Amino acid sequence: MSTKYSVTVGPYAERHYLKNFSKKYKGAWEITWSAVVEEFRRCDSLFGTSIAEIIVDAGSIIIAKTEFRVAGTKESRKASGNRCIIALHKDIMTVNVLLVYHKTDLGDGNETVRWKLCVKENYSEYCGLL
Repeated sequence: MSTKYSVTVGPYAERHYLKNFSKKYKGAWEITWSAVVEEFRRCDSLFGTSIAEIIVDAGSIIIAKTEFRVAGTKESRKASGNRCIIALHKDIMTVNVLLVYHKTDLGDGNETVRWKLCVKENYSEYCGLL
């Protein structure tokens, strides 16, 4: 049986790229986002698959990068270039969605370096982990 977590969306994620997905994919985005949130509620089952990569495991907090595809598109999760950065708080049973983006949203350069910088600049509570 999988543990159920509550899922929250960070303010930066809400204000920025999440809105872009909503505008671009309209009705398909609602279906997609519901499915993504449901996966995060059972986040433990994502680890050990190709869907999620643990970036930092600091005991009670795990920062991970996950992939998703938009409903109705034909590309795979990996090929879609759509990503989420999450912070899983095992002690309080919460998944915080820090970023939702397409890999081109972050600009040129190394994707990992860019999203880590974005998280550090917008979520001070995770600076020490990255």
